[in-house]
Amino acid sequence: MEYVYAALILNETGEEINEDNVTAVLEAAGGAADDDDDEGDEAADEAEEEEAAEEEEDEDEEASGEGLGELFG
Repeated sequence: MEYVYAALILNETGEEINEDNVTAVLEAAGGAADDDDDEGDEAADEAEEEEAAEEEEDEDEEASGEGLGELFG
């Protein structure tokens, strides 16, 4: 779970989500990254999927609000 949080922090700060950055965030928080990269890859994939979903939601919200001005004159 800590990998997901690290990936979210990196996403929020605009940093690239990769193994080195995730490890740096975990170490800065006083934790340690496992040598097994499979969990980290899964966390990064989950974070990327979540980021894509958030961007899609933002685009949908923006697109849905464009025509409202025409409705109310």
